[in-house]
Amino acid sequence: MGRTIVITSGKGGVGKTTTSANIGVALAKLGRSVVLIDADFGLRNLDLLLGLENRVVYTAIDVLTGQCRLDQALVRDKRLNKLVLLPAAQSRNKDAITPEQMRQLASALSKHYDYVLIDCPAGIEAGFRNAIAPAQEALVVTTPEIAAVRDADRVIGLLEAYRIRNSHLILNRLRPAMVAANDMMSVEDVQEILSIPLIGIVPEDEKVIVSTNKGEPLVLAESPSLAGQAFMNIARRLEGEKVEFLDLEAASGGLFSRIRRLFGAKG
Repeated sequence: MGRTIVITSGKGGVGKTTTSANIGVALAKLGRSVVLIDADFGLRNLDLLLGLENRVVYTAIDVLTGQCRLDQALVRDKRLNKLVLLPAAQSRNKDAITPEQMRQLASALSKHYDYVLIDCPAGIEAGFRNAIAPAQEALVVTTPEIAAVRDADRVIGLLEAYRIRNSHLILNRLRPAMVAANDMMSVEDVQEILSIPLIGIVPEDEKVIVSTNKGEPLVLAESPSLAGQAFMNIARRLEGEKVEFLDLEAASGGLFSRIRRLFGAKG
């Protein structure tokens, strides 16, 4: 049986779906078979981020209503044959599926795939309860902003209430220069509030916008950006590898040092 992991956040707009796409692709690049389930019924986006939107024919709802078989609804990635997507229905709301039905889908898929990754909708309503129902593990994504961290804290409490105690933190969109200037919460600040193990720190990266628009996750690049490397490292840590965290301050410092030298030379 494969591992079933929900990727959740609480607050919307923290990069959860981008995280889901990149980790799914990264695990497939490592040779693991992966199915990504888009659990955001009514607002699906995961197919877009993977560049698979034109290949969607059936959805999870079609499987549950007997319109097609489960294997017919799975959309195979055009670049990695070990990666498939089970799309959500765009025309249905979050009440179109129940927690028990989500368990049935995940259970069937976990027999054939190493990883079942569930992209959870934002918020803590019905869609959240559906998405976490089959999960044994959780990746909680947040940004270093107090509102996002507060919502993540609420989600961690709910995960524990639903007996999902194997949760890890992904801190997304960190800006080391702002942390150094005391204008942004640090990794330690966020960890102190949330008190779950850290599995990844992803720096802010403008290339995310480009990769989203192109449907090409960052980890597919031949020379991944720092954010792409961070997502790849998260996948390796999920695999049990001991991987050092990227030295983002040094990377940022190098850039700012060059800028200072440039302006210093003019002064």
